[in-house]
Amino acid sequence: MAQKSILITGCSSGIGYDAAHTLHKRGWRVFASCRQAKDVNRLKSEGLESLVLDYADETSIKAAVAQVFTATNGALDALFNNGAYAIPAATEDLPRDALRAIFEVNLFGQFDLINQVLPTMKTAGNGRIVNCSSVLGIVALPMRGAYCATKFAMEAMTDALRYENAKSGVRFISIQPGPIATKIRENAIPHFEKWIDWEGSSQRQVYVEKLRPRLYEPKTSLDKFELMPDAVTKKLIHALESRSPKPRYKVTTPTYIAEAARRILSKRMLDRMFTGA
Repeated sequence: MAQKSILITGCSSGIGYDAAHTLHKRGWRVFASCRQAKDVNRLKSEGLESLVLDYADETSIKAAVAQVFTATNGALDALFNNGAYAIPAATEDLPRDALRAIFEVNLFGQFDLINQVLPTMKTAGNGRIVNCSSVLGIVALPMRGAYCATKFAMEAMTDALRYENAKSGVRFISIQPGPIATKIRENAIPHFEKWIDWEGSSQRQVYVEKLRPRLYEPKTSLDKFELMPDAVTKKLIHALESRSPKPRYKVTTPTYIAEAARRILSKRMLDRMFTGA
């Protein structure tokens, strides 16, 4: 059998890093992309084929796709859209430009990339496009409004693509990880500091007592229900290699709880569950 190829984004650490190395060991030809050249060079030194891809830069996306297609003679079996970031904040404190920026990376760039590889997959009559969503694409939580919005939108557009291309042979799949030990909090700090005037917020006490300690205090252990990135990779492998992949894969206990709560509980009961009010 011919070696299968996959483009994975956000491979500098966490979920993307584990997925890239694991699939490489399984015999896949992995194109592991990162936003920064220094991370690309590090992955190359570890034996991976790596390239720069920045969701916020349309030119970067086009260049990365061209590089992959040149290397594979115009073919690609799978795409794992994994890169994303968060801006933890009260929704009322999110400036318009902050929302533009996070949607560019977490949504617009990801579906731009999909649109650039999809014609090749449709011509071949097969392919897997896997989007890394979140438990926050199932239910929204306070102080996470921007991130939740991008993941709810991702879920909707992934479904729409699956319906529109039901007879194409291309599979569109969502993975909903939940709490995974990654650098998402650490990586959120620059965005929080750039955009959020927490000291001038009507929610200042929430920042002081809850959000800032969670954001800045070093972690010494896994959170409750938190799993390592390989838990996501296991679901990704099934999504890529199963003859009949599921439309959605939940990973951690909170994703199962959130889906059950959304189906069973009334909206008022959900409100009480998440706010205590």
